[in-house]
This record gives sequence, structure tokens and C-alpha cells, in this order.
Amino acid sequence: MLNVSLVTTFFLTGLPHAPALDTMLFGIFLVIYILTVLGNLLILLVIRVDSHLHTPMYYFLTNLSFIDMWFSTVTVPKMLMALVTPGGRAISFYSCVAQLYSFHFLGSTECFLYTVMSYDRYLAISYPLRYSSMMSGRVCALLAAGTWLSGSLHSAVQTTLTFRLPYCGPSQVQHYFCDAPPILKLACADTSANEMVIFVNIGVVASGCFLLIVLSYVSIVCSILRIRTSEGRHRAFQTCASHCIVVLCFFVPCVFIYLRPGSRDLMDGVVAVFYTVLTPLLNPVVYTLRNKEVKKALLKLKDQVVHSQSE
Repeated sequence: MLNVSLVTTFFLTGLPHAPALDTMLFGIFLVIYILTVLGNLLILLVIRVDSHLHTPMYYFLTNLSFIDMWFSTVTVPKMLMALVTPGGRAISFYSCVAQLYSFHFLGSTECFLYTVMSYDRYLAISYPLRYSSMMSGRVCALLAAGTWLSGSLHSAVQTTLTFRLPYCGPSQVQHYFCDAPPILKLACADTSANEMVIFVNIGVVASGCFLLIVLSYVSIVCSILRIRTSEGRHRAFQTCASHCIVVLCFFVPCVFIYLRPGSRDLMDGVVAVFYTVLTPLLNPVVYTLRNKEVKKALLKLKDQVVHSQSE
């Protein structure tokens, strides 16, 4: 590597679009980002102030809302900067490292958290009488801590494998944020081993979590079908429907991008928008519009605010 100048700054190409659409896209993504942050903050606030929501399911939901808020923050502000000014496309080498680590840390933690949430729903529906003792506060804390620790280790592997290679040009990243597949294309060394390890690493995590979620819901469906009353079955199905929706919206785009042979830069960028921009917004919408307890807590909070202002 003598007499080779290593890259110190990368340039993100952003989402492929006509320059005339910059202002419109900036407005759309800015509104989505603001709604995402406010929506997840609102869920955190409602669960915090309403004692009726201090249960394992909503404890895990607070973790999910916290992750979604930062998951969107890792990528969207930089994308907005790139839409406003050409200089916003530049990102330093170490900022790129930090962005990639943060992205995979939060993304893999969310993946593990979805698995834990499905396990929680399995215990709640299959063992309602023993649920409180099986999912105690200590168990919830250990499960949540395990998701964060596992996500951190998974991301450390991804980041190390990606940036241990030399980068001496070109420096244009065909994406709107620093991610492993487009970054590895710029390495001036053989990346086949790195790509294989990353593929297996993500594949084991994603497929393993998804398999556990499917197994949980197969058991849940079997338990629901044993419920004698139609009202009880409807309530149980409704409880799990929200989780199923967000799980599918998260896993399907991830599998499409990371676990398929070949890569199409244009399609990958568009699909990535779903789980980096839209899914973090979808979570608070799904969990409020489809959840009677959260809606009731929101109305209660609204009445408290109105009452305090009228005094």
C-alpha cells in the first residue's frame, strides 16, 4: 500500500432522482422525520405517565420507540442535507464508520427486540395465569439488555469487517447513507471473504430471529384457537396483529437488500427507504391506531393537559 492515498472523505450519491425534485423530496422526508420523532416521543411519554401501561408489552414498546427515533436520526438528517446542498453529500471517513456502526447497532437490536416481543406475546396468550411470574420486571430488563448487547456485538463485527480494508478511491458511495454493501465496492482489495462473512452474519441473525418469531406465532395461533369465546379470540388476534404488521415491514426489505445474490443500487436505495424512513413512522401509527389501551391513555393525557391549561 505504499504511495497510495487513502480516502479520508466519502461522497454519498443519495437517492436517484431528478434535481428538480430536491425541494419536494426534502419537504416530504422532513415532515416524515418530524412526525417519526414526535410520534415515538409521544409513545414514550404516554407509557411513562400512565401506570396502566407499565406492563412487559409496553416496556418493550418503549425500547422499540426509542430505537426507531434514533434509527431514523442516523440516516434521515444526512439525506436531508444532501438534498439541500451538494456539500451535504460529503461525509468524513470516521463519520461514515460511526454511521454504519450506529445503523447496524440499532437495526440488529430492533431485530432482536421483535423476537423478544413475540416471545412476550406467546407467554401472555399461552400462559395467562403464570405470565406475571414468568415475565417479571427482572426478566424484562435482562431480555431488553440482551437485545442491546447482541445488537452492539453484531454491529461491531459488521463495522470491523467493512473498514479493516483499505480504501484508496473511488470515494462515491452509491447510497444515501454508509452501509456495508456499497462501501465494500470501493475497497481496493479483495472483498469476497468479507462479503461472505457479512452475508452469513446477517443471514444467521435475520433468519434466526424470523424463524423464532414464526414459531412463536404458530404456538400463539394454536393457543388462540383453543379459546372458547369468539370475543376472546378476536381480542387475542388483535393484540398480535400490530406486531405482525411491523415485523413484516421490517424484515421483508432487509431480506431483499442483504440476503439476495447481486445488488441493484437503484432498487436497494428505494427499498431501504421503507425500513429506514417509513417503518420508524409506521410503528407509532400502528401501535396507537390499533391499540385501545394506548388510545385511551392518549385521551387521558389530552384531558389532563386541557384541564391544567384551564386552571
